[in-house]
Amino acid sequence: MKIFNYRLIIFFLSIIFGVVFSVPSFLQTESGKKISLGLDLQGGLHMLLGVNTDEAVTSKIKSIATAIKYFSNDEDILIDGLSIKDNDRIVFTVLDADELPKVDKMLEEINGLNVSKTELEYSITLTQDEEVRTKDQAVAQAVETIRNRLDQFGLAEPNVVRQGETDIVVQLPGIKTAEDEKAARELISKPANLELMAVDEERIDQVYSMTRAQAAQYGDVILEATDNPNVKYLVKEIPILNGSQVVDAQVAFDQSNQPIINFTLNSAGARIFGDFTGKNVGKRLAVVLDGKVYSAPNIRERIGGGSGQISGGFTVVEAGNVAIALRSGALPASVNLLEKRSVGPSLGADSIKASTIALVAGFLMVFIFMIIYYRRAGIIANIALVTNIFIIISVMAMFGATLTLPGMAGIVLTVGMAVDANVIIGERIRELLRQGVSIPKAIEDGYSNAMRAILDANITTLLVAVILYAYGTGPIKGFAVTISIGILASMLTAILGTHGIYEALLPKIAKDKNLNKWFGIK
Repeated sequence: MKIFNYRLIIFFLSIIFGVVFSVPSFLQTESGKKISLGLDLQGGLHMLLGVNTDEAVTSKIKSIATAIKYFSNDEDILIDGLSIKDNDRIVFTVLDADELPKVDKMLEEINGLNVSKTELEYSITLTQDEEVRTKDQAVAQAVETIRNRLDQFGLAEPNVVRQGETDIVVQLPGIKTAEDEKAARELISKPANLELMAVDEERIDQVYSMTRAQAAQYGDVILEATDNPNVKYLVKEIPILNGSQVVDAQVAFDQSNQPIINFTLNSAGARIFGDFTGKNVGKRLAVVLDGKVYSAPNIRERIGGGSGQISGGFTVVEAGNVAIALRSGALPASVNLLEKRSVGPSLGADSIKASTIALVAGFLMVFIFMIIYYRRAGIIANIALVTNIFIIISVMAMFGATLTLPGMAGIVLTVGMAVDANVIIGERIRELLRQGVSIPKAIEDGYSNAMRAILDANITTLLVAVILYAYGTGPIKGFAVTISIGILASMLTAILGTHGIYEALLPKIAKDKNLNKWFGIK
């Protein structure tokens, strides 16, 4: 019989793969892919955020009002009194009854609206189902937005998951200083709600004597300048454009070498921007970010191309963070910090030490037991066990997985599960040998008889791991991933690998005929 067989070749390739791709993780080299340590192992910041979902409804109402305003201007439909009441209702009056069919058709194309019409007056609210959907979508969008911002900020393996109906859990491994924590919190919580709003030139002189309630009667709002709260602007409540039309934002420098942010709009935004600036030459357009006016330049000519800039005394770091927030999208609603927990690096080091001791101790106990009880068959099983560990580490490193404390527990559990398959196989072989079956047949039948039990156990455990991954959060997902990789690796090493070794050594085992030395049978 040939020494090399396809099972042994695959097993050797698995060993090479495991060793090569796990070395960067074990040695923590600068090059190569390696496993990232989770919050509980390397320390960092844990935050529980609450999303103010009612603001998402207001934002939705405001975007619908913006669409109505643009539609009326584009179709030359005269409307009056377009404003938002109680943050959840749009009201306006159509001045020409002949234009009502156009307005009705436009509103019918927007899903989830309750439209109440009395002659020429419209009152629009969201349906209850649409409000629920908007709030749910706001939390889901906030999760994606925060994750995108942290990725662009350069943080390794941030964990952002939804918890309950309105809460979000954010875990940031590696955050160790107060400065890093502050920067991360500001980036996460910044709404980055960009709006381009028309300045009310007719009443701008009354801004310092006018109350907010009086401004609301004219469909206006009073906003402060970002660099001086004593400077106020009176702008139209319904924005011309918002951040949803921004496709790119980059930091640049003006002629005075001060940081500014250049932004680019999508095609729809560019058209709206061009039409508005073309019709309002000589008037001012306020650039508003998170309710603060950064600038209000005069429109000198029609601005095509769909680009603009935000200036307002940024530092380079602030400008970079705002650009990241604009690129990743505005938060649909503000978020509040409900809970904050810091995990120190020393606690993480203690966790690594304790987990490593548990892993090494469990591994050595299994290793020694297998050699004592199964002799050389135990050594073969241990080779598969070591290979299994290397494969788990290498696969996790290749996919950039994060190793958490439950993940370490999963590896310890995998050690027992991986050797369990070899125990079942070894016992089947020993039973057949005691019955007087020849060594080659005992090995082949031992693997065949053990296969069903091994598959049943591994498949059921794998299904549980999949369910844990699907419905669990951070640490539970880490445990599920480790277990899943370990099960698949053990199927390769314990079944295919050890079988290949037995096939290669079969001539020597058959010639030796020392069952005690090879299988521990006395």
